[in-house]
Amino acid sequence: MPAQNTRLSQKSVGDRADTGVANRLLDISIALAALLFFAPLMILVALAIMISGGPVLFRQMRLGQGGELFTCLKFRTMYVDAEQLLADVLANDPVARDGWEREHKLRSDPRVSFVGRFLRKTSLDELPQLFNVLAGSMSIVGPRPIVAAEARRYGRYIQTYCEVRPGITGLWQISGRNETSYRRRVACDVAYVRTKSAVKDLLIIVKTIPAVCMARGAY
Repeated sequence: MPAQNTRLSQKSVGDRADTGVANRLLDISIALAALLFFAPLMILVALAIMISGGPVLFRQMRLGQGGELFTCLKFRTMYVDAEQLLADVLANDPVARDGWEREHKLRSDPRVSFVGRFLRKTSLDELPQLFNVLAGSMSIVGPRPIVAAEARRYGRYIQTYCEVRPGITGLWQISGRNETSYRRRVACDVAYVRTKSAVKDLLIIVKTIPAVCMARGAY
């Protein structure tokens, strides 16, 4: 019986490894195809940001699989003095401060530029994360990458979040996104990880298209 259990365990590990390889190949294939398709648009976006002044890309350390930090890429949507603007708002606006404490978001964010608002509304600011997918720090589908300070909001579920690579899209994106509470976001991430499958990933990708086109919960 112990020998049989060992063989079953080895088979389970092998199945997970095969699934991981298949998912990785799918991620790479989709990322490369998307980069080729969106390349002209990405160039135009980069030029628009350059005209407004400042760097094209925004780099921020995010929490990845296994709890490791990685550099997450986005098109820059904020003014260059964004941190000072945030500090001023939180110091002088109790409503904004309360919203930031609850959701880590500002609905009317003074840090976001005119071009940035368009990029966020259309989710075009996320396109550079296709390079994160190619590098292996992100997947096409998974929990949205969080900063280390947000880990406390997940409580004991942060271990579940860290079981998979963060994704460009995920269950939260097609479930209301910023229109939902942070607690709902955590619930979506936990539900996704616990029921993860190739079929579910494909369904999320398909449902992401209308969610992005209709700008559901994006601001």
